[in-house]
Amino acid sequence: MDKSTKFVTSINCMDGRTQEPIIKYLKNQYSADYVDMVTEAGPNKILAENEETTIIESIKSRVEVSTGKHYSNLIAIVGHYDCGGNLANEYTQKEQIKASVLNVKSWNEDVEVIGLWVDENWKVNKVNVLFDSSWKINKVS
Repeated sequence: MDKSTKFVTSINCMDGRTQEPIIKYLKNQYSADYVDMVTEAGPNKILAENEETTIIESIKSRVEVSTGKHYSNLIAIVGHYDCGGNLANEYTQKEQIKASVLNVKSWNEDVEVIGLWVDENWKVNKVNVLFDSSWKINKVS
């Protein structure tokens, strides 16, 4: 694989309404050529709760293809408005995104992990999570 081609990774809901806004955002904000899309219904909930080990291992193995074979150095965890796989409200979903970022960061410390929220207008918003040196959530905003 040509390392001059820039890939990033999105762990996104399977909901088709979120795909294009996330791809456009990541290409524009991170100068990506391609976005590897790992999809599940409500992945922010699954990754935050950290209980469904079979699904989590599946997500992790697909992310490892993206980071290992495509040299992706960014992983975005996505939650969105009107999610059929995660019925939680916006506040709860954003908290789940923050917890998911922490869990996924533990998989590979060399990769940047961010949280994104797609609102009711299908606009992408960054969910800020600040870490201390031990990768524990230090401050959320």
